[in-house]
Amino acid sequence: MNTATSTAYHYKVVRQFAIMTVVWGIVGMGLGVFIAAQLAWPFLNFDLPWTSFGRLRPLHTNAVIFAFGGCALFATSYYSVQRTCQTTLFAPKLAAFTFWGWQLVILLAAISLPLGFTSSKEYAELEWPIDLLITIVWVAYAIVFFGTLATRKVKHIYVGNWFFGAFILTVAILHIVNNLEIPVTAMKSYSLYAGATDAMVQWWYGHNAVGFFLTAGFLGIMYYFVPKQAERPVYSYRLSIVHFWALITVYIWAGPHHLHYTALPDWAQSLGMVMSLILLAPSWGGMINGMMTLSGAWHKLRSDPILRFLVVSLAFYGMSTFEGPMMAIKTVNALSHYTDWTIGHVHAGALGWVAMVSIGALYHLIPKVFGREQMHSIGLINTHFWLATIGTVLYIASMWVNGIAQGLMWRAINEDGTLTYSFVEALEASHPGFVVRMIGGAIFFTGMLVMAYNTWRTVQAAKPAEYDAAAQIA
Repeated sequence: MNTATSTAYHYKVVRQFAIMTVVWGIVGMGLGVFIAAQLAWPFLNFDLPWTSFGRLRPLHTNAVIFAFGGCALFATSYYSVQRTCQTTLFAPKLAAFTFWGWQLVILLAAISLPLGFTSSKEYAELEWPIDLLITIVWVAYAIVFFGTLATRKVKHIYVGNWFFGAFILTVAILHIVNNLEIPVTAMKSYSLYAGATDAMVQWWYGHNAVGFFLTAGFLGIMYYFVPKQAERPVYSYRLSIVHFWALITVYIWAGPHHLHYTALPDWAQSLGMVMSLILLAPSWGGMINGMMTLSGAWHKLRSDPILRFLVVSLAFYGMSTFEGPMMAIKTVNALSHYTDWTIGHVHAGALGWVAMVSIGALYHLIPKVFGREQMHSIGLINTHFWLATIGTVLYIASMWVNGIAQGLMWRAINEDGTLTYSFVEALEASHPGFVVRMIGGAIFFTGMLVMAYNTWRTVQAAKPAEYDAAAQIA
């Protein structure tokens, strides 16, 4: 792109975050398999408070979203912002602080959540001292990322960086507003909000943690790594910009669809439903743009399992962003809400979209930052792809079946108006689905173990001199 220069990309922090993405993926998904087994066989709670589902479930969600997903976002954003701006990372020492600071956040979550220290807000369970640490690390992240953009050697800001930038800024706002709380002890606080207002603020945060952390950030990954791996330009750059502005404008309003048929004002519920339906258009704009980038390169899917990961992640993104707006419709929600269908929908996005696009990006990135031609084994990447795909399909299909069965059983009434089924009968009917879900999760988890081995062999074969050669800006 630009003429050669003596400066080099700063890849050390990218290597650190990439390795920890794999490590936290194994921890978070392993926990997920364990708590799925607890739902199938409750004796696995061991009658202990620290190993109960209620304490391990938020640990699982935090580990997968913020440890695995967060490390993937740090690694890929630090990597692609340097490459697309043709400059080295701004403030490398601050970037190093974001790595160690983020690992400390994860470690504190792993200690505090099983001990029962929780704010009880979904995806925001961590208590106030950890919230403050997250804020400090996130400000440092913003300085590094936007500082790199400001010192870029090219005039244009690539669209992937728009998505990363929006994700960083919006997550900062969401985190601060939802976590406004009054500390009462060293590890206990109470929300500044009360009642329905607290619920509305929580789900404004909760759904936009999905919308910006798990969507905008990972679309930044998609817009860099899909064209790179396919060796094709983005299908429509104009569509990528329209998609960006439409997505961030609409997504922020969709949160109330989590609160249908609650104390939230009806107009707010309806607004959330309408905005969720509108959201289908920009979501599919991104999916179509990613898919169409493969025009003329579809044959590569036969031999390139990394590209397969990236393309199948887009298919799951398209599916889950169709499913979400449909489930936001009040009449559909009356059946689906509080059932396993919601769990299936979440994991279609989390496993199918977020995990698979992250895995594909890491398989592309890891050899490059360690100065290798490719991963140790392409065959193992292929094995991982099929384990991930089969595991995801088993997981979400079992939850769809469970969810619809639960919704229908809960609403079934006899002629005299009494309930046809007790809650326990619905639970018994769900048991086979719980077992299949656990099996699907275990298959996906096995794929992560395969990835860890492949990564270890790749890193083991690399030499420090190759790291330096790989980092040279060309």
